[in-house]
Parts: sequence; C-alpha cells; structure tokens
Amino acid sequence: PPPVMASAGGAEPERPHPKPFLIGVSGGTASGKSTVCEKIMELLGQNAVERRQRKVQILSQDSFYRVLSAEQQAKALKGQYNFDHPDAFDNDLMHTTLKNIVEGKTVEVPTYDFVTHSRLAETTVVYPADVVLFEGILVFYNQDIRDMFHLRLFVDTDSDVRLSRRVLRDMKRGRDLEQILTQYTTFVKPAFEEFCLPTKKYADVIIPRGVDNMVAINLIVQHIQDILNGDICKWQRGAMNGHGRTYKRPFPEQTESSSVLATGKRSHLESSSRPH
Repeated sequence: PPPVMASAGGAEPERPHPKPFLIGVSGGTASGKSTVCEKIMELLGQNAVERRQRKVQILSQDSFYRVLSAEQQAKALKGQYNFDHPDAFDNDLMHTTLKNIVEGKTVEVPTYDFVTHSRLAETTVVYPADVVLFEGILVFYNQDIRDMFHLRLFVDTDSDVRLSRRVLRDMKRGRDLEQILTQYTTFVKPAFEEFCLPTKKYADVIIPRGVDNMVAINLIVQHIQDILNGDICKWQRGAMNGHGRTYKRPFPEQTESSSVLATGKRSHLESSSRPH
C-alpha cells in the first residue's frame, strides 16, 4: 500500500504537549506570591529561557479582573470599588483559560492596567509548559478552579509587612496615601479575612515569610525538578471527592530535609518559635 502522508502537504503534525503540572499560589495582598513564583523560576534556570521555550510559566489572577462599567470605573478611581471580592474576577474566563492550559493548549491571557483599572486590548500569549504557576489572592476560593491544582501553596506573611508593601506599591502607581489606607481598611483587610484567609486550609504547603523562607522555596524547587525529570502525567491529584488526597507517585526521596513534604500530609513549613 502507498505510504500514508503525515498530514496535508506532508507537514509533520504538531506533537501533543504533555499535560502541565498546575501549581496554585495564594496569600494576602503583597504577601510575596509573585516574588515566590519569580524566585522559583530563577532557581529552575527558566528566567534566561526565551518565553516560548520555557518549561515553567507564571500566570496571575490579576489578569482576570472583570471589565468595569462606567459607574464601577468611577468608583475605582476614587478607591471605592472592592477589587478583593470574588465577584471582581471574571471566574468563567479564568476557569476556561486554566482548563485549556491543563489540556496543553496555547492560550491568550488578558492584560490589565492597574493605573486606569481597565482591561487593555492586547493579550499575552501563554505557550504550553511542563509546570504552570497560577498566583492570586483568591485562586483557591472557587472550588472548580481549586480542584484543578496538583499542588497548592499559601504564602503566609505578617499583616504589617503586607500593609507597608501595599502602601509603597500603590504609591508607585500614583495613588494618594489617604485613599490607599481607606481602601485597605474598608475593602482589603475585611475581604482578606472573609475570603482569602479561610482558603489557607486548602493549601498543601504553607510558606511563612514568603521569599525570605528559602528553605521552603528550595524544597518546592526540588519537588518541581523531580516533576520535570519524571512523567508529568503520573503527577495527578488523587481522590477528588473530598475523602483525602493521594498521589500516584511519591514526593522526592524522603531525606531529612524533605520529610516535611511527606505524601498526603499538609506541610506547614514554619518555625516552632514563630507565633501563629
């Protein structure tokens, strides 16, 4: 029989990409979620790699803020809109995008402008990767999204440290100090206590002090390297029915330093002398 062509024109069909290992990174405002993700990228040697070739990609929940109405836009510019409420996010678009990422597809992610509080016309293309880090204050709030993560991290940073970072960051965005503090006490702090903090219980690993906690970050990087060197498809979260979670493959070899990442146990990488 004549040889079968690979596809029309004889071009090679695109090789299916392995399903990525999806890591959720949550924590309060200015807790250091992005910095932790960037440090993980850096330690994995992915920073210098061209974006399209990266094995590890970082995505932010902030990209999925809803398009505001004229009335909401006016409120936002006065610091009177609650950006820390679950309804502030386009949860359907976020879920669809993550679903496509998990299926190994190339996706387009919205670009959000924090100065004008608006979604820009241009999008960011995210190419298939072996590991995808998705960070945000409420990434564990919606169960459909929460259940998609193979590993869940919570960055636990002192509230005073977070407030001081938030003030400095927002002032760099051209905001007025009084408005920043009013917004913090009116929306940010209450929303953190009501919506973000309760999701800490869903974390597999809690990272106190964020990027200052290099012991925790090095353990996580070691864990990710093990994933990258192994078979991604075997790294699926086990029972999803709420009766506990098991992994089809154990965590890295149980050395003294990595024993805190024991299979099936929630790891709390925290010094015993540190007050809760």
